[in-house]
This record gives sequence, C-alpha cells and structure tokens, in this order.
Amino acid sequence: MNATADTFQARLARARTIAGSGGVDEALTSGALAQKVDVTPSEALIIGLLRQGVHKYIGVFGHGTTELGEALRAYAEAGAVAVFNVRSEIEASHAATALKWQYGETAAVFTSIGPGALQALSASLVPASDSVGLYYILGDETTHDEGYNMQQVPRPDQASFLRLAQAMGSAYALHTGWALPAALKRGIKTVFGPIRPQPFYFLLPMNVQGEVMRDFNLAELPRVPSYFPSAPAAEEPYLAAARLIAAAERIVVKTGNGARRLDPTLLDEFLRRTDAAYVHGPSAVGILPGKHPRNMAVGGSKGSISGNAAMAAGDLIVTIGARAVCQWDSSVTAWKAARAVIAINTDYQDASHYNGSLPLVGDANSVMEKLVAVLRADAIDKGSSPTPWFEECLVKRAEWDTFLMERLSAPPLLDPKFGLTLLTQPVAVSIVAGFARKKGAVK
Repeated sequence: MNATADTFQARLARARTIAGSGGVDEALTSGALAQKVDVTPSEALIIGLLRQGVHKYIGVFGHGTTELGEALRAYAEAGAVAVFNVRSEIEASHAATALKWQYGETAAVFTSIGPGALQALSASLVPASDSVGLYYILGDETTHDEGYNMQQVPRPDQASFLRLAQAMGSAYALHTGWALPAALKRGIKTVFGPIRPQPFYFLLPMNVQGEVMRDFNLAELPRVPSYFPSAPAAEEPYLAAARLIAAAERIVVKTGNGARRLDPTLLDEFLRRTDAAYVHGPSAVGILPGKHPRNMAVGGSKGSISGNAAMAAGDLIVTIGARAVCQWDSSVTAWKAARAVIAINTDYQDASHYNGSLPLVGDANSVMEKLVAVLRADAIDKGSSPTPWFEECLVKRAEWDTFLMERLSAPPLLDPKFGLTLLTQPVAVSIVAGFARKKGAVK
C-alpha cells in the first residue's frame, strides 16, 4: 500500500512530537510518540537518522526521490530537520564533507536516480579518502525489474548501481522497508565507527520509498553505540617495544591523521625519552608546534629536507595512526636504514603494513600512555642530554629553515609568458596562509 494524501499531516504530527520532545528517544520514552506506527520507509529512514543525530540533508531532488522529498518536507516544516536543496550533487557532497570534517556534524547527502547519484558517488572520493563518515541517500530503480531504465547503468543486470556503489565502499539497497533497521546498523558501523569512518551509500528503490509498513516498531531503529579507547592488555608488547627502543641509535617517530588527538605532552615525553626525531605526514600538521626542537617537519614525497633526512637515517621507526600511503613514505623507499618498526594503529592491517613490525593495535593515547609508563619504569631517558643523533637532526632542520626563508623572501619575478611581474608560489601561499591564520579560517 502506498502513502496517501493525508500522510503529510500524520508525518507532520510525528515530526512535531519528535522536535518538541527533544529527540526520538525522548519522544518514545515519554510515550508522546507511539512505538509502533504505520510509516513509509522514507519517513522511517528520517526517524532512524534522527536517532543517530543526523539533522541536516544536502542535495538535489528529482523523480528518483519524490517520496523522500515529501517526507522531508513534513520534518523540515516541523523543525526536526534542515534541508538544503543545492544545484549540484558534487557541491552537496563537498558541503556535507566540510560540515563533518571541520565541525563534527554528520549530514546526509541526497540525490535522485542515475546521473545525479553518480555525481555524488564520484565526489564521495573525498570523504572516503579522508575517513569522513557521511550518509548518501541515492534514488534507485524499482525492484520490479521492469526493463531498461535510461537513468541507470545501461545494462539489463540486477542491482547494477548497488554494485557500483559497493566498489567505492559500504552500500545497501533497501529492497524492502522492513530491512531498514539492519541497513542502519551497517550504516552506523561505517559512518560512526571509531576506526576509519567512511561514507555509507543508501539506495532507495522508487517503488519501496512509498510503501506503508503497518505497525513498524520504531524502537528497532538503532542508536549509535558508545565507543571506548582500547590498547593491548598484555604487558609483553610494551616490553618488546622498550627493548627495541633501548637498542636503537636513531629513532624516528612519524604521525599520520590517526594521531591528531594524541596528547602533545605525552608525545613530547616519548620523544625525549627515546631521543627521537619527529616527522609528520603532509596532512597531519599541528600535533606538535613547528618550532618544537625535535620537529623535523613533513617527510615523504612532499617532505622537507629535515624530515626526509631523518626518515632516511632512522634505524627504528615508530608510526602512529598512519596508513603508510605512497606520499607518506615514498612507497616505503624513504626508510633506507630502518631495521624495525613499532606501529601504533587501531587497524591491525595498517599496524602490520611493514615487514618486521611490532604492532601495538589500539587507540594512540591509550597505547602511548602504557608505553611511556614502561619507559619510566625502565628509567629509559635517552634524550635527557644532547646526543649526536639529536645534533644531526638540528643541523638538518636549520638547513630546511634557511631554505624555506630564502623562498619566502624571494622578490617578485618577471613571468615571460604573461609579461608581468608576479609573486613566486611559496610567497603567494605564505600570504594566503597568514591571512587564513589571522581570520581563523580553515586551510
């Protein structure tokens, strides 16, 4: 049975109840919202996402999401959600990514069927590459398999767009509304997972969106669970790491994006006790101040003189929260003298990326706290006084600073192609970066 003309008022009443109660849980607990309702999959999806804290929808409507649009109309009018109807699915994806990346708010990107969904899918490469969890709600062909649909993949195959979305990440086609709780559980695992969150692609067949589910149990819609930091429980991995640290002469610590929330005072103590040089990936800037004496700046194919020199000379590598992508370590070739690796990561696959790794699988802060405690207990404090390795690193950092200042102080140069005197790229970038810092803007 499909939704009827009076559905809007019923939806509006539920939406106002949820908004007035302060949320889905509050409305259900108080009894203001009935636990079992007659509802379409489109509306149930909105309620389910509200229970997960998703209040904003950004996208482009079309015939593939007509029923979803009607459900959103009621919830937007009640103030339960905000809907932003933009002009490009790519724009919608980037806006939702920025909202999550910079402000921590999860949004849903919605599109119609076919070309619009493909636009959003292509733009989702950004959150997929940078571990940003978002929902994508994409209109899809009907489950009736009535023949070619000119707005889908032009092949007479079943679930063709689902397979396309699955090539990018986790996807689910809602073949029946009753599968919504199971689909949302998969969505929670993907979007809100503590280990590398990703986009989740929700495909809504046009005929399924408006089917009324009688006595659907809203309590089945899952909440986002609480995730707690973890670290290896056994003592031996930390003792093994301490033995490697004690035996090494040139230690390099390199961080990736997974170390962004690492306590800088903890990292500072670890660097001192291990007499380590500190290097970071190109996108993991700011964990330690640039002027920190052990900070050798960026390393890798986009690296600095000092960062790359430290990586090339290090005999023990400590990686924290890193995937070791090609730019990060120049496809492994940056570690020319490495004999062993201590890898701190929440993902076992990443923690065992290098041969000869000692994986410490867990949250960076939790693991580092236990590792530093072992170093304290063993009285390991290799950097308490200047060492040849530290002095060598300082020389390279000074070389990099000199090189950098020469580029930043270069005068404008004549561009023979345009016949104009123009700023050099380093100077131009420095001016823009300085302006952004002054305004508190995101770079």
